[in-house]
Amino acid sequence: MDFQLLGSVGVKRGGKPIELSGAKENTLLAALLLARGKVVSDERLISLLWGWNPPKTVNAQIYTYISRLRKRLGAEVEFIRRQPGYLLDVRDAQVDVAEFDRLGRCGGTALEEGRHTEAAQTLREALALWSGGALANVTPQLAQAYVPQLEEAWATVLEQRIEADLALGMHQELIAELTGLVAAYPVRERLRAHLMTALYRCGRQADALHVYYEGRQVLSDELGIDPSSTLTDAYQAVLNGDLDASPQREADIQPVVRTGAPVSLPPALPDFVGRKELLENLCGLLRPANGGIGHAPSRRFLVVGMGGVGKTALALQAAHDMREAFPDGQIYVNLCDADGEPKETKEILVALLRALGERPDACRESQDDLVRLFRAATFGKRVLVFLDNAVGDLQLEPLLPNTAEPTVLITGRTRIASVAEANTLVVNPMDDVDAFLLLSKVAGDRRTSGTSGETEKIIAHCAGLPLALRIVGTRLAARPQWSASRLVARLSNPRTRLDELHVGDLDVRRSLYLSVNRLPAEIRDFLCRLAPTGRGAVSPEEIAAKLRMPVESAERMMEALVDVGLLNVTGVDHKERLLYRLHDLLYLLAAEIVEETPAALHMTPPPRSWTRAVTMLATSPVRLPMLGQPSGVCQ
Repeated sequence: MDFQLLGSVGVKRGGKPIELSGAKENTLLAALLLARGKVVSDERLISLLWGWNPPKTVNAQIYTYISRLRKRLGAEVEFIRRQPGYLLDVRDAQVDVAEFDRLGRCGGTALEEGRHTEAAQTLREALALWSGGALANVTPQLAQAYVPQLEEAWATVLEQRIEADLALGMHQELIAELTGLVAAYPVRERLRAHLMTALYRCGRQADALHVYYEGRQVLSDELGIDPSSTLTDAYQAVLNGDLDASPQREADIQPVVRTGAPVSLPPALPDFVGRKELLENLCGLLRPANGGIGHAPSRRFLVVGMGGVGKTALALQAAHDMREAFPDGQIYVNLCDADGEPKETKEILVALLRALGERPDACRESQDDLVRLFRAATFGKRVLVFLDNAVGDLQLEPLLPNTAEPTVLITGRTRIASVAEANTLVVNPMDDVDAFLLLSKVAGDRRTSGTSGETEKIIAHCAGLPLALRIVGTRLAARPQWSASRLVARLSNPRTRLDELHVGDLDVRRSLYLSVNRLPAEIRDFLCRLAPTGRGAVSPEEIAAKLRMPVESAERMMEALVDVGLLNVTGVDHKERLLYRLHDLLYLLAAEIVEETPAALHMTPPPRSWTRAVTMLATSPVRLPMLGQPSGVCQ
C-alpha cells in the first residue's frame, strides 16, 4: 500500500487507487500520516478539520471518518484509539513524505562527501515523488499548518540537486531552469547564487552581475534587507574570477586511505575521581586473558545504572585506560538521540562502519547488508566497540560482532539478556567520600574547604547522583559571589530542588524523565502511586497493603523498577523480606507529578510536569553527533 501526500492526498493498493470521499476524510488521513506514528489529539484533529467553528457532533463525525477509512484501507494499516486521540500504524506501507525525507538526507550526505553523481541521482529521485502542490485536496487549516514546511523541504532538496549538477559541469543545461526558478522565487538567494555561477561559467560575467544587482534590489524593496553572505560571496567570486575551477570527475577522485587503527572514543572526563573498585573491576573484565581473547565465547560487557549515575564516564575512563588492549582500534556510537529516542539501526550501522574506515551506501544497501559489512569489518579483530545508551536486546542484536575477538562495551539503564550477569557491572550512586571528591574537583577545593557542614548538606541534597553533584559544583564555580550556605538554602526546598539541579545542557529532571518515560504504562502508573507512600525502605507486602493490590503484583512491579535502576534493594527486615527504596531525586520527580496532577495515577493525559519535560527535550538546542561526546556525560 502506498500513501501520497506530495500532491493530492491519495492511497494505492497494488498500483490501483483507493477512492476516498471528500476533503474531511483526506484531511484526517493526512494528519495521521504526517504525525508519523505519534498520537494526534482529538483537539488537534478538530482544529485541522473545522478550524474555529466545529459542529456540535465533532466526536461522532471523527469516529465516522475513522470507521470509513478502516473499511476502505483494510487490515494492512491500523487506526488505533489512544488517549487523547488517534494514531495510525502504517506497518510496511510506503509514505511518499517519509521516502522524500530519506532520499533527501541520503542525497545531502552524498553531496557533503563529494559524491556528486550519486547526490544528483538520489535528489532527483526525491523530487520525482512530487506530483503537484502538496496536500492539494485537504482543508485550508491542514494546508496552512503543513504545506509551508513541505515546500521548504522541496526547495532545499532542489537547491542541493542543482549544486550537485553544477559540480558535475552541467552549468549550460541549468541556465534555463535556474532563470525560471529565480523568477518564481526571487528572494531565495541560494538559487540566485547558483544562476550567477552557471552564467559565469558560460562566459556571461555581465549577466551574472546583473542577476546579483537585481536580487539586491528585490531584497531591499520586498524585505528591506541587504543580501546575505550566500549572495555576496557569489558576487565577490564573480568579480575575482574564482568560479573558473572546472569540476573534477568523480572517477579521477582518489579515495582517502586511512592509516592506523580507528579511534573514535570521546575524551575521558578530565576530572574523573572515585569509583576505584568499579573501575578496577571493569578494566579487569576488558583485559584479555593471557594476551588472548579471554575465556568468554563472546566478549560483551554491560555497565548499568539509573540516569545520571555516571555509567558512560566510568566506561569511557576504562576504555581509555585499556587502550593498549585493543590494537585494532576503539569505536564509539551513541544509540539514542539527545531526546532519549533510540536511533534507527541503519543509522547506527553506517556510523560504526564509517568509524572503521568503510564507505557504506546507506541509501542503497539494506539493513541486512550493513550488518554483514559490519561483521566482516570486525571479523577476527581485537577492537573495542563502545555502544552507549542501549535500550534493549532487540536494538543490540544487529550491532554485535559474530566472533569472539572484538570486545563490546555497553552502557544502559536496564539489564540486557544478551550480556551474562557475570559481565554486568551495576553503578550505584556515590558514597559520601567519592561525592565530596567529585564536588571538590568540579567546584574547586577553595569553594569546599572550610565549609564542611554546608558541603555535607549539598551532598545529601544531591543523594550521591554524580549528575547532580556536577551541576551544583559547576554552579558554585561559576558564581564566586555565592556562598555554599546560599546554595544549601536553594536546595533545601524539596518542591524546587529539581529546578535548581540544572545548568547548561545538564538537567537532573530530564535525565530521570528519560528513564521513566520508557516504562510500560502499568509500571509508570505504579511508580506514581508508589511515591506518596513515603521515602523509607519498604517491603512489597507493605506496599501491597497501602495500595490495596496483590503482593505478587507489587513485587513484580518493584522488581521491574529495580531492573531499570529506578528502585534499589536496601536490605531485609526482621521477617527477612526484601526492602526497596526510591532514590531521593526520583522520589521528588514522581511526587511532583502526583501533586500537580492527580490524574497522573492513570497517566492519561500526561500531567503538566511530564509535558514540561517533553517540551524541554523537544526544544533543547543540543543534538550531538553520532560519533562525539555523549550527551550529559557525568561521573
